[in-house]
Amino acid sequence: MPLTPLTRPLTAEDAAHFLRRTAFGATDEQIRALVGQKAQDVARAALAFDQSIAPGNPFDPMQGATPGAAIQLGRGAWLYELAYGPHPLREKLALTWSNHFVIATDKVRNVPAVADYLNLLRRHAATRSFERFTLEVAQSPAMLRYLDNDQNRKGKPNENFSRELLELFTTGIGAYTENDVREGARALTGWTFQGGRGNKQYLEQPRFVNQTQQHDTGRKTYLGQSGALKGEDIVRIATSQPATATFVSRKLHRAFLADTPDDAAVRGSAETWTRSRGDVMAVLTELLASEAFYASRSRIIRSPVEFLVGGIRTLGQPKIDARSLLNLAGTAGRMGQVLLEPDTVKGWDGGREWINDTTLLLRMQVAAALTMGSKAPNLDTPPSLLALTGQERPAGAVLLSSLKGRQRTYLSLISPEFQLA
Repeated sequence: MPLTPLTRPLTAEDAAHFLRRTAFGATDEQIRALVGQKAQDVARAALAFDQSIAPGNPFDPMQGATPGAAIQLGRGAWLYELAYGPHPLREKLALTWSNHFVIATDKVRNVPAVADYLNLLRRHAATRSFERFTLEVAQSPAMLRYLDNDQNRKGKPNENFSRELLELFTTGIGAYTENDVREGARALTGWTFQGGRGNKQYLEQPRFVNQTQQHDTGRKTYLGQSGALKGEDIVRIATSQPATATFVSRKLHRAFLADTPDDAAVRGSAETWTRSRGDVMAVLTELLASEAFYASRSRIIRSPVEFLVGGIRTLGQPKIDARSLLNLAGTAGRMGQVLLEPDTVKGWDGGREWINDTTLLLRMQVAAALTMGSKAPNLDTPPSLLALTGQERPAGAVLLSSLKGRQRTYLSLISPEFQLA
């Protein structure tokens, strides 16, 4: 059954909930603007983003004097877009896809390749074709380098990308055999890239190349289909599997509904996925306007980046200098989330893994810097408890309301209500 749509007009708490989940957080004015609207209209408007970016980004990775410096500037640039960009849902989805189609900058040490990969995630953030999205990722120099398909040649197949295409990007474990991995690798032979290799060429633009002389043209059998299969066929077959609909729908539910999704709700989204042939826009439009979405409160532990960006956006996007933003990107890493460098190829586990004694202390320090520090923004008109906690009368409302703006905002930022979306 498809997900049941929410039919009531949005309340103030509904509006706050929507923006906490889809925009990292929002001001009271932004929350009020959604009150009384229809859930379907709000979801469609949020998903109607283009590729425009925030003006005045102070970070240019192409100015990095070394590969490492350039990658650091790239992280700063993305954090700036997450915090100040005009399309927070696009960036939230790009962050989600970066934890699905994982690459890591410690291996992909090429600035244009990483920039192209991130722009690919933005362009397909709410893609109409998951097959097309997956194909473009598979042919991106960043992914070719990260999972070694650039080394995949006729007679010497490299199975890394073929394996992760199934295990992590499409069907998930249990829906394929080792023979499918081997045959998929044969079909993907010849896909590589030219340019941008080595530390000295880290600013050079690489480009996808199909070296047909390195392609295994023989007959292959992959997930039950046989023929002289090529890389495009492998992506088409893998993305069209019923298991892919469920596996990727569950990822979307983890991003927007709960760290531990409800199986029945996931099945509803998987049905929509199958019916629409992998139209992620259709899945998200239904998901973000559903009763299940609005009933799921405080079920996602914010990641370090979501915590930082949520604080900045809830405070009204105060101007933070470039050095401090770079420091915040580094702090996110110390809290367990280095942008564009998940811990392993399967991505960040998320959920309770974000929280331990060390990371909680770091979150308190960030909250203090944003509210009480020497560079803290003006809080003459602090955010309401609704904006900070998603609730008009949270558990500690009486105590919090008796405090001054900075103290109240600090305590709200470190409260469970703020850290759970």
